[in-house]
Amino acid sequence: MSAAHSTGAGDGAGLIGVDLVGLDEDLGATSSDVIRVLADRIAATGRAASGETLATDAIAREASVGTGVPGGIAIPHARSTSVTAPTLAFTRLARTVPFGAPDGDADVVFMIAVPDGADKDHLTVLSTLARALIREDFTAALRAATTPQEIVDLVDREVSGEVAAAGVGAAGVGAAGRASTATSREARPTPAADTHVVDSDTTGTAGRRKVIVGVTACPTGIAHTYMAADALVAAAQRAGAEMHVETQGSSQVEPLDPALIARADAVVFAVDVDVRDRSRFAGKPLVSGPVKRGVDEPDAMIAEALRAADDPAAARVSGSAAEAGTSTAKDEHFGQALKRWLLTGVSYMIPFVAGGGLLIALGFLLSGYGIALAHGDDGVNNAVWTLQHSTLLDLPSQGLGYYLGAAAFQIGSVSLGFLVAALAGYIAYAIADRPGIAPGFVAGSIAVFMNAGFLGGLVGGLIAGAAAYWIGRIPTWRWLRGLMPVVIIPLFASIIASGLMLLVLGGPIAWLMTQLTGFLNSLSGASAVLLGIILGLMMAFDLGGPVNKVAYAFAVAGLGAGSASNVVPFEIMAAVMAAGMVPPLALALASTVLYRKGFTKPERENGKAAWLLGASFISEGAIPFAAADPLRVIPASMVGAAVTGAISMAADVTSRAPHGGFFVFFAIGNLLMFTVAILAGTVVSALVLVALKKWVRRAPAATDAAAAEAASAGETVGQRAPVAA
Repeated sequence: MSAAHSTGAGDGAGLIGVDLVGLDEDLGATSSDVIRVLADRIAATGRAASGETLATDAIAREASVGTGVPGGIAIPHARSTSVTAPTLAFTRLARTVPFGAPDGDADVVFMIAVPDGADKDHLTVLSTLARALIREDFTAALRAATTPQEIVDLVDREVSGEVAAAGVGAAGVGAAGRASTATSREARPTPAADTHVVDSDTTGTAGRRKVIVGVTACPTGIAHTYMAADALVAAAQRAGAEMHVETQGSSQVEPLDPALIARADAVVFAVDVDVRDRSRFAGKPLVSGPVKRGVDEPDAMIAEALRAADDPAAARVSGSAAEAGTSTAKDEHFGQALKRWLLTGVSYMIPFVAGGGLLIALGFLLSGYGIALAHGDDGVNNAVWTLQHSTLLDLPSQGLGYYLGAAAFQIGSVSLGFLVAALAGYIAYAIADRPGIAPGFVAGSIAVFMNAGFLGGLVGGLIAGAAAYWIGRIPTWRWLRGLMPVVIIPLFASIIASGLMLLVLGGPIAWLMTQLTGFLNSLSGASAVLLGIILGLMMAFDLGGPVNKVAYAFAVAGLGAGSASNVVPFEIMAAVMAAGMVPPLALALASTVLYRKGFTKPERENGKAAWLLGASFISEGAIPFAAADPLRVIPASMVGAAVTGAISMAADVTSRAPHGGFFVFFAIGNLLMFTVAILAGTVVSALVLVALKKWVRRAPAATDAAAAEAASAGETVGQRAPVAA
């Protein structure tokens, strides 16, 4: 029987045939030996152009992390340009072979081979089979089979059974895969609004079991992604918890319901790659590890998640509660999508700015501000000249400190130079995924060339992302699909976006940036104070969320234009940083000093940590308090932050560093008034919050209980998404 054997099982048929099955055979002593034999077997059926190339790709994948899983199973797999059709090869070994599983060697091996441009329906079927391998009934049947045909029939039945369970025909494999991405096949719950459980034990609050959400993802997105999901769901069931997993694999990704995330007690990330839209989980207690740990040690990860849910000091997902609402939703309208795209760009841009700005500030500390001038104080000794004419073995006359300061300044300047390109690149990435990154970076660089600055980066990133997304949606021949994301989309999207920036849009945007710069330079007196108030209100409005990031991005984008003759950008940066420090410091003061009895024990513990977070300019230190009592915490924070912003601008405080709080004191101009502004805002916020807690009563307990019960059912109280704790 050929590899194209079909049993009428739908798209699962044809993935495996009797000539791809071996029973009770000795294929060597190492995983590489087994992989080479199976790769050659696949090539012999015409499903791979070269068995050697396929084996090399699979062995390289195996070297990164072993594909053995508990129970004597191994699933070596690879995407390869050599593979012409999605394929499964199977062997049952007479001599077990180590594949890196924690409980010993493997005797049952499935090799999964897919082409680089494999369509999602085939990948869905392959992921279904991978999930089946952690089920004891399926693996027992594989071990009991006496003929290759029985193995083929088992595989075909597994695929057709999954399709039937989803209520679709053989042609609807993609839909079946989508129906199976959220939880395990053994106990897949109904949609999020119906998965809550009440009348359980005392493991949770409001009469419900603890809810855990998670993400699993591996580099190839084929096998471990789905096996880890099923293993974690099964472990949660054993622990008496409710678990929902989003599998970010190669088949269709079904995002977790935002209402489900909002009521989750903890988050588990079992991933080897970045979690997409990570900000959805902001503020939730977090347990993370490689995807293989999700397969090998699911019970341990669930136990850690349950402990983290009750631990106020547990690690949490970084980001902000407000930002968590920016995740992709099925009914997302254009305004929501635009906000998500822009925030993604800003989030990825900030590390370039923060690292570069701090290095520049360090350069000023060591070498003085003259290091940044075009020709230096003496006409030659600026950073570039110093580095070109000196080494560690031949130091300049100013000594080692000056030389290191020049190096720090130059590294920081280069890092800061990526600001616009990174912004544009990751806006495009948010729109079109990885194919959008290159055209976005190029468009951002063209914006810099045209002096279009920050606004040019925004526009260029949006155009590049739209172009990449549109080109990627064009139907094309199968043989061309592999070239689309790496050659065709970046090439033509770059031509479209950068061409428009260079020939049409760059000039007008550059003129607009010039006008904006002139307006900011003209600010003084009452207008400067008003700007400080507005920036302060924005920084405290959502504590690291979209509004906060707009104010912060506005400040850091102007740093590159600051100079000895134009200090307004430095003043704006100082006002933004000082105002952003106020909320956590005010909450720390109120909860640990002024009104301890008005806060719960976990809040008082968070208050201790908030002292350091506030001093470091990490506004998210106030999130746990805002999550529990937003209607009193956020207004109080805004009042104090506005006071701080106003004082900072009125006193002409400057900051040449974009982050760091008090720890970059050397980059602060008028440090005394910087400190006074922060202390004034902190005290005002703390006093306002104490007054609100004493005299503005919260909703009755019964209402809170009803809200909790509604939230556990996936509902949104008052049409407002709950803030992540």
